[in-house]
Amino acid sequence: MILEDLRGLRSAPILSPQDKQQLATDLKQRIAACDWFTIGVMAPTANDALISLRQMEAFWNWLPLQFQDSSPLPQGPVFLKGNQRTGKLMLRFEEGLGEGLLISGQAPSNPAAEDTWGPLPLDFFK
Repeated sequence: MILEDLRGLRSAPILSPQDKQQLATDLKQRIAACDWFTIGVMAPTANDALISLRQMEAFWNWLPLQFQDSSPLPQGPVFLKGNQRTGKLMLRFEEGLGEGLLISGQAPSNPAAEDTWGPLPLDFFK
C-alpha cells in the first residue's frame, strides 16, 4: 500500500503491519520535503482527536498546537483542524465524517512537495 491508495477514502482503512511500515516509510520521505503542516483529525470524540494529534506531534517531535480559544470541548463526533504555522488548533462538532488523520504538507520553497496524505488510522503514530 502507498499513500496515494488512501486518497479519496472516507475513513482510514485497517492496516496490516506491512502496510503501516510501508506508509510510514513513504510518509517520512514526504514530510522531510515540507516546511510546515496543517493537520485534520476526524474522530468520534474530542478526546480521541486530541490523543491522536498529541501522538502525531510526539512522533514527529513537533511543538504542541494550542487551542485558538477557551471554548468547552464539543460532545460527539468532531473535526480537529491544526496549523503549525500559527501554532493553533480548533475543534468543532461535525456529524457525518469518516474517521482518520489527514496531514497536508506545505512547502512554499518546493511546491512540488505539497500534498495531503491520509486518512491514516487515528492510532497510526502510537
